[in-house]
Formats: sequence, C-alpha cells, structure tokens
Amino acid sequence: MNAAHPIRIDIGICTFRRPELETALLSLAMIDVPTGVSLRIIVADNDQTPSASALVDSLRPRLPCGLIYVHCPAGNISIARNACLDASDADYLAFIDDDETATKGWLTELLTVARQTGADAVLGPVHATYADTAPDWMRKGDFHSTFPVFVDGEIRTGYTCNVLLDLRSPRLTERRFNLALGKTGGEDTEYFTHIYRQGGKIAYAEQALLTEPVTPSRSRFDWLAKRRYRMGQTHGRLVAEGRGAVGKAKALVLAAAKAAVCLIASLVFIAMPIQRHRYLLRGILHLGAISGILGFREIHQYGSLEAAKP
Repeated sequence: MNAAHPIRIDIGICTFRRPELETALLSLAMIDVPTGVSLRIIVADNDQTPSASALVDSLRPRLPCGLIYVHCPAGNISIARNACLDASDADYLAFIDDDETATKGWLTELLTVARQTGADAVLGPVHATYADTAPDWMRKGDFHSTFPVFVDGEIRTGYTCNVLLDLRSPRLTERRFNLALGKTGGEDTEYFTHIYRQGGKIAYAEQALLTEPVTPSRSRFDWLAKRRYRMGQTHGRLVAEGRGAVGKAKALVLAAAKAAVCLIASLVFIAMPIQRHRYLLRGILHLGAISGILGFREIHQYGSLEAAKP
C-alpha cells in the first residue's frame, strides 16, 4: 500500500426513517482513518420516498470524506444492503446501522484484524446502552449487545451491524443479500453462513466497538422474544438446508430437547430475573428453530413505520 494506490474503504449505512442517522454520520466524522486509506460513506435510504436526502445533504459540509446517497425503495433491508454493495467499488465495505455510534478507533481495529487474518469478513462488537427506565434485569443482563458466536473456535455466521467485508474476496464477488428475507430479517445470517460454508473466514476485532442506544420500544420482553424467535427461524431454516427427512427429523428432536431444557430452567430460576429471562429467551429461540426446520414462514421485522419508531 502506498500513496499512489491507497486502500479504499466504503462505509454503508442502510436507513429507514431514523433521525438517529445524523448522530451515526457525525460519529463517522470523528473516527481515525488509517494511513493510506481513502474513505467514503454510502447512505442507502430504504423509505418509499427519499426522506433522508435532505439530512444527508445538510451534513455533507461536516464530513471529511466523500458521501453518496442512494434512494432504494422500499421497506426491504436486503434491497438497501445490496444497494450499498452495488454502489461500492472499494477494496472493503463496512456496514454499521443507522442508530449506532462509532468509536474513534473502530475502523482502524477492523482493518488491522482484516490484514492480520486475511479474513473475508471481520466482525466487531456492538454495546447496548440502556436508559434508566429499562427493566433492571435487562440492563444488568445486557440482553441487547451483539457479539459473534464461536463454535469449536470458529465463527460460522455473522451480522451487518458491525462488519468489514473484503470485496476483493472471490467468495464475496457478486454475492448479494436474499431479497426474500428483506422484511423478516435473517438475511445477514444467511449471507455470512454461506460465506463460511464456501470456505470463507470470519474473524473478530474485539476492540472495534460501536454503541447502540436501546429505545423504549425495544426495552420490552416481547420485543426480545419476537427477535429471538425470528433468529431461531433463520437458524432452523439454514440447518435444514440440504438435509433429507432423517436429517431434518434429528434436527427437530435436538431443537425440541434444547427448548424443553431451557424452558424448564427458566422455571427453576424463576426467582432470579436475569437467569430466568435468559433461559426463557433461549427456549423461544429454539422454538423458532423448530418453526424454521419445518419451513414455516418467518415473521416480518422490517419495512413498517412501527419498526422505524423509537
């Protein structure tokens, strides 16, 4: 890498009627940009009308890098994610959510791990911040932060709320997010699972921190339960891919056993709110997996005005 041939990084932000987009963009103005890196931001507006256009235009003078706006209707998160991929001609594409805030060293940490590992994708943590009005068990148990899941020392899937993609990788060339999952969610889980299954490597940059406020509408057990159930549906569908009747039956039995154990444990720990809710939500996830293995339609999560409200 040299001045004549800088590493080009795009940062993609998919947005849908969120005023928090302003905070997210301004946080990117404050990040450290590694030496020899050329940076640009892509905002993909997934609303029916270009509702974020005026905000983006007003912030251009305050951002030290290029900023492009793409209107990509409507109400389907996969359309917005693919719009970022289509608009990017960079070496790397990072994704953050429109309600997240980047820390100063966020991008440097992602790029450092990408160079060290040669990974196709590098994930970072997202730390949730809670209002005082959130339930005590939720704040102390930290049920909203996002971290990768390691299985036998490997990361086998990922998420788009904090990731750096190496667009030069042949496993990412022409790969796009599934439009059929753009209203339910789980499109990112599928995307990264298929990268892993095709021999890709997913790494973790522990210090590449983003923060995300937990809004009142998300500070509820029913929101967490719905999300865990949908996550389970996606996992179950991916587990069932390519399996015959016997394989699906085995997966069903295992998911049912896990659900039963977790639900029983939630009763055992009924007097301990953090453990009770953790086991209960885990049981709901496994019930969702059963639904996914059986091929039931996944519940909708994106594309409604309600989803966009704080």
